[in-house]
Amino acid sequence: MQPFSHDAIAPMTDASGQQRPRAEQYSALERVDLITRIDLVLPQTQCQQCGYPGCKPYAAALADGEASINQCPPGGETGIRTLAKLLDLPYLPLNTAHGITKPKAIAMIDEHRCIGCTLCIKACPVDAILGASRQMHTVISQECTGCELCLAPCPVDCIIMQPLAPSQATSAETPAKAAQTQTAVAVAAADLARRRYQQRQQRQEREKLARLQSVSQKKTGQTAADKDAIAPGTDAIKKAAIAAAMARVQALKTGTSPTKDYE
Repeated sequence: MQPFSHDAIAPMTDASGQQRPRAEQYSALERVDLITRIDLVLPQTQCQQCGYPGCKPYAAALADGEASINQCPPGGETGIRTLAKLLDLPYLPLNTAHGITKPKAIAMIDEHRCIGCTLCIKACPVDAILGASRQMHTVISQECTGCELCLAPCPVDCIIMQPLAPSQATSAETPAKAAQTQTAVAVAAADLARRRYQQRQQRQEREKLARLQSVSQKKTGQTAADKDAIAPGTDAIKKAAIAAAMARVQALKTGTSPTKDYE
């Protein structure tokens, strides 16, 4: 794939005055490349605060000029400036209608209060919660993105967000080194979250296909059974009609009235 050229995107201005790239001015391959580049700089929280169902859909909307660069609270000011540079757009402050930037935190489940409803498992965009129906749930802390999507569905409010404390390694480093270490950690966490999100999407597609196939097979089996059940009755009606017709013909030949035993 050819490297993406920023020259291929001529900014446009929407009704709010926000300049956005013109999607129609670059090729399909350039669009895919741009979406990938945008997705790489997003935090991969998959929190949906931007108004899209995940970081990749938000990246696609940015590439197509359908979203603004300031809709990602987890990315904060650094993320906005990175997107502005990537898309050759002016910097905009975070749109707080989408939320505010918070310290990194992970979900924690009070296992004594958990009723095993599985609603948080269904809500987690990266499958970072383990458990089964009516059994205790737990969060895989290393894989939690801090999206908070599990909070609202919980009927007993047994989930809290626990801010992460600075690591001992970074606290002992110089500011420049600590910033470099934090960036490396954030990139690794984003890569993991991206893979987990993609794997979840793929799993859901497989499950959806399996359900559709199961329904189709059941309908096919039911149709065949219905045909088998209907066939004998249909054959009897046909035979009775034929017998009646033959009786009428015979009656006409002999000049007698046909009996009605066949009715």
